Amino acid sequence: MSIENKLVLEVVRVTEQAALAASRFSGKGDKHAVDEAGTEAMRKQLNEMEISGTVVIGEGEMDEAPMLYIGEQLGKGGVEVDIAVDPVEGTNITAKGLPNSVTVIAISEKGGLFHAPDMYMDKLIVGPPAAGKVDLSWPVGANLKAIALSMNRNVEDLVIVVLDRPRHERLIREIREAGARVKLIGDGDVIAALAAAIRGTGVHAVMGSGGAPEGVLAAAALKCLGGEIQARFLPEDDEQRERLHAMGGDENKIYKTADLAPGDEIVFAATGITDGDILEGVRFFGGGARTHTIAMGHKTRVVRFIDTIHLMEADARVVIRV
Repeated sequence: MSIENKLVLEVVRVTEQAALAASRFSGKGDKHAVDEAGTEAMRKQLNEMEISGTVVIGEGEMDEAPMLYIGEQLGKGGVEVDIAVDPVEGTNITAKGLPNSVTVIAISEKGGLFHAPDMYMDKLIVGPPAAGKVDLSWPVGANLKAIALSMNRNVEDLVIVVLDRPRHERLIREIREAGARVKLIGDGDVIAALAAAIRGTGVHAVMGSGGAPEGVLAAAALKCLGGEIQARFLPEDDEQRERLHAMGGDENKIYKTADLAPGDEIVFAATGITDGDILEGVRFFGGGARTHTIAMGHKTRVVRFIDTIHLMEADARVVIRV
């Protein structure tokens, strides 16, 4: 049985349990409690799976435990896989009860996910119509025209997601001067990447710099959905540059989807913690809860939206609307 067929529902259980745990702290103002709850729930579920997994994208090095650290070994034993995780994408927005926080995982065969260092990378993310028709080295206006042409739209019709950071002031100005609209987000560029690749979300591209680990997770999803990411590492000092080189990276190279997620078999899943553009957040009711998940595989070319009722107490009843 292929990795995708064997693990797709298993990874859904992982993200569901992490979302349930993290959501208990939504709106309580403690981002560390959010992250710890999601991380521990995710680790517990991964350790119950019949895999020999290695974390290649995690939340830091071994001395930063209890986070899922790079190089951590997970599972009860079985098929060897690489694992990329973000137990809570958007700890701040979860703590504040704001939209679009999710828990995310990608699993591939060994070597199927790029081992990216924890630094920034410049990113250009587009959906399937514009894949192969844009270039990170082009001016902003040229890429916007290419995206618009691929979708049979005017540039003025486009909505571009950008992280709301001071470093993006010039980028935001260039997007607006070209005629497109900007949707600013506080966190969550993985879920923004999915929005760009899924028709009907009202998002047409993601631009700007963000975390390299999130770039690999986005690449895994985009490979399944037919979208594209182009990215360039942005080391901030000699230490980061040396680490990048030690991990086989090159700051002068433009990495594409297949570079960041080269695996033949890739499983990706994300479960909503708070309500968002694609996924509904966790909803609790008497004795139970409801979760909403997107799960997909590259080789199987199947995308699932999974609406799950969790009956946590013996007398809990299934609820159609929460």
